[in-house]
Amino acid sequence: MFDEKSNGIYTTFNAIGVATAYAMLAASIWLAPVNLSTKGFWAMGIFMLTLSLVNLVKYRLDDRASDDRINKLEAAKAERILEDYVVDKKD
Repeated sequence: MFDEKSNGIYTTFNAIGVATAYAMLAASIWLAPVNLSTKGFWAMGIFMLTLSLVNLVKYRLDDRASDDRINKLEAAKAERILEDYVVDKKD
């Protein structure tokens, strides 16, 4: 669906958006009228949320790739069974 160039543009656009969001979030934490320990707690929460989201996306992509691989193997197996059946019928 996407060629390599448009995929790179899409990835770059999203990376800029994420960087901007983190910069704005860091500025809001820095300027929040709370003590430093509360700011640190918020920052740790944001860091842990980021790690969780990255892991979620990674495992979902791995699962989808695994399912695709299994579907391809099953399709190849079905194709071979059909091919063997057709060849056996001709003999």
